[in-house]
Amino acid sequence: MNQELILLYWSIGRDILDRQTAAGWGARIVDRLAADLRRDFPEMTGLSPRNLKYMRALAEAFPDRQIVQQVVARLPWGHAVKLVETIKDSVERLWYARQAVEHGWSRNVLVHQIESGLYARQGKALTNFARTLPAPQSDLAQELIKDPYSFDFLSLGPDISERELELGLLEHLRALILELGKGFAFVGSQYHLEVGGQDYYLDLLFYHLRLRCFVIVELKIEDFKPEFAGKMNFYLSAVDDQLRHETDAPSIGIILCKGKNEVIVEYALRDSAKPMGVAEYRLSAALPDVLQAELPTVAEFAREFPLMSLVKLRIEIERELRAMIDERGTSERPLSIMASLSELGRLGLAPANADRFRSALQVLNRAAHGLDVGEEAATEATSTATTFLAELRDIRSRGAA
Repeated sequence: MNQELILLYWSIGRDILDRQTAAGWGARIVDRLAADLRRDFPEMTGLSPRNLKYMRALAEAFPDRQIVQQVVARLPWGHAVKLVETIKDSVERLWYARQAVEHGWSRNVLVHQIESGLYARQGKALTNFARTLPAPQSDLAQELIKDPYSFDFLSLGPDISERELELGLLEHLRALILELGKGFAFVGSQYHLEVGGQDYYLDLLFYHLRLRCFVIVELKIEDFKPEFAGKMNFYLSAVDDQLRHETDAPSIGIILCKGKNEVIVEYALRDSAKPMGVAEYRLSAALPDVLQAELPTVAEFAREFPLMSLVKLRIEIERELRAMIDERGTSERPLSIMASLSELGRLGLAPANADRFRSALQVLNRAAHGLDVGEEAATEATSTATTFLAELRDIRSRGAA
């Protein structure tokens, strides 16, 4: 019904434009036309002079009926009005229309993205993706990373620590996901890695469901320095070795800095074999109330992204399994969860819930690869996997004791 209504509005606007051009209709004809239409179609709403002017503007902004049918008509009328009102460039206007359809933005979120200049920021980060990733993934990865990132939702002044910035982002996780974009599943903050007997902690770790890879985000409250790239290269190697599944794509690093010199960034990334990008972030006042109301609640967020908890559970289970096997001093570490379960069985350490978990693992694997998972299957798999993880930790703690 919405699609037919938008197409009707576009057709009326198209007729007005054509008659103004061909018959020399003046601006006041719209007022008379509105009165005539309301007289002839009293049951139909939306035929005010103001709305007719919006219809004419819509037809002028989107002259191609096919584009209107495929993109604009999939948006509510209020979205179409905002696109016509606020954006003058036709390419940019169509880009926002496509993004609103793809991501399901409400009108307030659409306005916020326009006001934050998302079009100008998207895909503008300095990266080495074209050289370090295969063509399909490199293009998608480049498109997903912005510069600068807008952390408008944080009420933080300029004199902040990196930990304060990180905690602020975690407290506003829903808004952070909105800014990062579709597909980012949160794995953890200060994510622990052990390398060579030493402890290291990643600021933020995500898994991207479309890229099918881990994404490390490092936060810096100063301008970019070359040594940041070296540290990120180290982290990417460690994540690829310890967390990356054999079917995952190479992990990606994003270094978010207060500022950057593009020449220094170019030199720092030029010879790196690991895919990483450098972008700035900006802080301002708190998120406007009108946009805050549009963000999902924690419960809605969990329903909207059911794959996130499954992906996080899978990572935690795989990490726990590897730790248990490493502590037993086996000569070769299994690469998959199934192989790790078999090794635990051989060692006599398999949890009682292991057989039931094997069926849940299929659901976790689907989630990790961005495939759809039904709500009932996700709920059951989450319960089973959570119980299994608790059993693993209990066995490990008793072994340590």
